[in-house]
Amino acid sequence: MKDILQDIVTNKRLEVERQKQAVPLPLLLGLGSEQLERPTRSMRRSIAACPPGIIAEFKRKSPSKGWLHPGARVADVVPAYEAGGAAACSILTDTNFFGGSLGDLREARRLSRLPLLRKDFVVDAYQLYQARAMGADAVLLIAACLTPAQCSDFAGLAHTLGLEVLLEIHSEEELEHLHAQADMVGINNRNLGSFHTDVGHSFQLVEAVQQALAEQANPPLLISESGISDPSSVNKLREAGFSGFLIGETFMKTEHPGETLKQFIGGATR
Repeated sequence: MKDILQDIVTNKRLEVERQKQAVPLPLLLGLGSEQLERPTRSMRRSIAACPPGIIAEFKRKSPSKGWLHPGARVADVVPAYEAGGAAACSILTDTNFFGGSLGDLREARRLSRLPLLRKDFVVDAYQLYQARAMGADAVLLIAACLTPAQCSDFAGLAHTLGLEVLLEIHSEEELEHLHAQADMVGINNRNLGSFHTDVGHSFQLVEAVQQALAEQANPPLLISESGISDPSSVNKLREAGFSGFLIGETFMKTEHPGETLKQFIGGATR
C-alpha cells in the first residue's frame, strides 16, 4: 500500500529548506511584522462558545480524491463560512498535494475575523514563524510526523508566538505525544498512510484519549477530524465528548461551501 504521508513529509522537508533559503527567518519576520504585532484570536474559546463547533476547512484538492473545487477562491468561501456560523476556519497551505498556499492564509486573515488554523505538515520550526507572520491563530501538529520531543518543542514555540496548538493523533501508540500541552487534541478519522476515512475511529479512540488527559488541570478540547458528512454524526460525537469538528470535503465538494455549511449546522442544532 502506498504511504501517502511519507511522500508528503519527504516533499515537505525539501520545500521548507527551499523556503528558508529564499526567505531567511529575519526577512520573514520583517515582512510579517504587522501580523506579529496583532493579538491572536483563540480558536479554543471560539469552539467552546459556538456550538456545534465546526472548524470549516478551505481546501481545493485531496491526495486521494484529486480536485474537489479547483477554482475555489478564499474571497468566496471563507467569508461565507464566517457568515454561515463556523467557529473557526482551517486553511490548507500545502500546494503540491492539497492545492493551497500561504497566500490563501494571508488572504483569509484579511477577509475574516474567525480564528484561523494553518493546516499543513509541520516538520520545522520555521513553519511556525511562517504561520504567525501570515495571520494564523493556531497551528496543526501531527503526531505521525513528529517525535514526542519534537511535538513538545514545537508546541512550546507556538505558544511563545501566541499560537494555539491542535495536536492530531490517529492511534493509541501516539498517546505519548499528549504531554505536549496542546490546546486542542484532534482524533483524525483519516488514515494518513492510505487516506481512508472512518468516523467510527473517533468513537474507538476517545476513551483512551480522555484517560490519558484525565490528570491535566485544564485538559484540551477534543476535536473529531475528517470524514464527517452528516449532522447526526456531529451530535453523536458531541455526546461522546467532542467539542469541535473539522470538516472540509463535505463542504468543499459543493458549489457553494458556505451555504452547505449553514444547512449542515441547521441540521446539527435541531
